[in-house]
Amino acid sequence: MEAARANLSGFGGGLHSAIVAPYILHYGTEAQKQRWLPAMARGERVGAIAMTEPGAGSDLQAMRTAARRDGDELVISGAKTFITNGQNADLIIVVCRTGGEPGAKGLSLVVVETDGAAGFRRGRNLDKIGMKAQDTSELFFDDVRVPVGNLLGEPGRGFVQLMEQLPQERLIIALQGVASMERALTETLAYVKQRTAFGQPVWEFQNTRFKLAEVQAVVLAARALVDACMVAHLQGELDAARAALVKAWVTEQQCHVVDECLQLFGGYGYMMEYPIAELYADARVQRIYGGTNEIMKELAARSM
Repeated sequence: MEAARANLSGFGGGLHSAIVAPYILHYGTEAQKQRWLPAMARGERVGAIAMTEPGAGSDLQAMRTAARRDGDELVISGAKTFITNGQNADLIIVVCRTGGEPGAKGLSLVVVETDGAAGFRRGRNLDKIGMKAQDTSELFFDDVRVPVGNLLGEPGRGFVQLMEQLPQERLIIALQGVASMERALTETLAYVKQRTAFGQPVWEFQNTRFKLAEVQAVVLAARALVDACMVAHLQGELDAARAALVKAWVTEQQCHVVDECLQLFGGYGYMMEYPIAELYADARVQRIYGGTNEIMKELAARSM
């Protein structure tokens, strides 16, 4: 939350600690937990999760990356893209197909330790609109061999595991959205009270006050919603549909709020040396990653 408020996009500490580690905690064997979690906690290993593929996007069931068994090893072949921590990660949970079943069936989670992993390649550190400090990358697996013991949980249960953990990921994205809005409002209030136009502070114009009052209402509503969802999540009551809806609504409000705030900076709002410009550039991806907002609305609608 504080990293989001400070608009620190790299490295992906939230993903490392609150997304990757929980998969190991919830589905790993005791030996796997002892092997990987302490090193992650000490910062000796950087974690990533490789879901998205070039041809699949938000459609997790369309994944083609496969892991075939060869004796005591799994041989992974495929490609992933838009992977947070991709350049720095040395422990990657790869979502891959271990069975021949179509759709959600046959997906599994396999941990790849990149040190000395023959056939593993990192592609480009992708050139993004925003989040410039984040190493978002392509990853390639060309017959990468890992022990069968690197499988997380039962084979073929990957889609279920993802559905169980994605609500937390989407709640984290919503939290980041609220923090971004709060930072944008703080920056804008300070700016309009010291910036003058036509002989008076910009704050003295009624339009400025009305716009910021509207922004404050949205920020307060978003904060109340996300706080309630945090309580529900800690009590084990936040389901996937509600988390998806909250992620979609909050991130759309985030983009709207930051845009309204940037407008009050005038031309300076378009300059990257002002935090509001960076907040604006970084906000746009919130409606895309973690599942596009269109997919989020579809998931929410199915539960209605």
